[in-house]
Amino acid sequence: MIRNSSTPAEAKERLMKEYKLSDIQAQAILEMRLQRLTGMEREKIEGEYLDVIKKIEKLQGILKSKSKRMKIIKDELAEIKKKYGDERRTLVTDEEEEISLEDLIAEEDMVITITHGGYIKRLSISSYRRQKRGGRGVIGMETKEEDLIEHLFVASTHDYILFFTNKGKCYWIKVHELPVGGRLSKGRPIVNMLSLEKSETICAFLPVREFTEDNYVVMATRQGQVKKTDLTAFSNPRKDGIIAMTIPPHSKDELIEVGLTDGTNEIILATRNGQAIRFSEENVRPMGRTAYGVKGINLGKGDYVISMVVVNRMTTLLSVTENGFGKRSEIADYRITKRGGKGVINIKATERNGKVVAVREVVDTDEMIMITNKGIVIRSQVGAIRTIGRATQGVKLINLDKGDKVIDVARVVSDKETNGIDKNEPINGEADSSDEEEDTANE
Repeated sequence: MIRNSSTPAEAKERLMKEYKLSDIQAQAILEMRLQRLTGMEREKIEGEYLDVIKKIEKLQGILKSKSKRMKIIKDELAEIKKKYGDERRTLVTDEEEEISLEDLIAEEDMVITITHGGYIKRLSISSYRRQKRGGRGVIGMETKEEDLIEHLFVASTHDYILFFTNKGKCYWIKVHELPVGGRLSKGRPIVNMLSLEKSETICAFLPVREFTEDNYVVMATRQGQVKKTDLTAFSNPRKDGIIAMTIPPHSKDELIEVGLTDGTNEIILATRNGQAIRFSEENVRPMGRTAYGVKGINLGKGDYVISMVVVNRMTTLLSVTENGFGKRSEIADYRITKRGGKGVINIKATERNGKVVAVREVVDTDEMIMITNKGIVIRSQVGAIRTIGRATQGVKLINLDKGDKVIDVARVVSDKETNGIDKNEPINGEADSSDEEEDTANE
């Protein structure tokens, strides 16, 4: 029958019809080798069939007898006890502890960016390749023509982020809860994550691991007010935010910067026109969250505060201007005075330099990320910027396109971001020597 069939499918169909076989049985016959039709192979098949019949009978007997089932369970448990019944190796206590989602999240430094249009995202710091000063940078975010990146800072995924607004309110969120975005993505609207009021914008950020005692949040305003509040006062925020500073309703003042201190730090306030003042934090008494603060610097006409630095190390101040120039100066060059003074020259805000956009405390091993209003980001080693006097104009840090301006600077500690950087990759962006001329005029 199989020989006379033109195809295997026809042979299977004839077998099933002629001998009333199932599909599986007919297929098994078709796959059987001819040698299995010998006498010995036939006996082997019959023996296997009898073994299956006996096994079926035994299993049916077990299913019908509860005593047999219990005996099998007892024997198997006894065997497990004999094999694994040694002394307990783990310590069992009555302490209860919950595992949160955060325990499963790897800790790493992230770059967080916020645009003028209110978009926020986080991105691994290793996504930005290191360059030398004077380079062209890379695109850090695609922005709309009317949008621009206003804020950039670095924090760990396990940190809390206190978001401070220009109206003096504080909001609270974890870094790992922020949306992850690619280097060219815009991120997510921050209004979907924080309950901001109308005309309220994020102006400062404070990464915090724990809300411990003997630590303070120091705040500075555009008009030179400073305030110090115990960190524990911010440990129980509400969804709609809490008051961090009460700004007079008819005042044009607004909160611009915050910092974390231990009560003995020094504070430096830097202004848009290139002035700076350095004073002891002990000159500012601790106040409640609803206080306005005290005068930190006496501002000149048309001037305002753009940065506050909490001095943690006697190192250098990095000052960056909107036209892409900057310099480093020793913090020791800024004499300590009482709060409320006019300060000293920090950097010359000339026509070449433009106005000052940021002042940061840095050391040689640090790295910085500069960002422009067109979304260009450049990452450079601070050690490539030579330390010079306070009253100088500095050197070129980034080549800007026409109409582009530097708007923010973040300091990056190099020993926390080496993962993901190709040490053998050529470093682009060598600065032209003609752009490194320094104005060494004395104050």
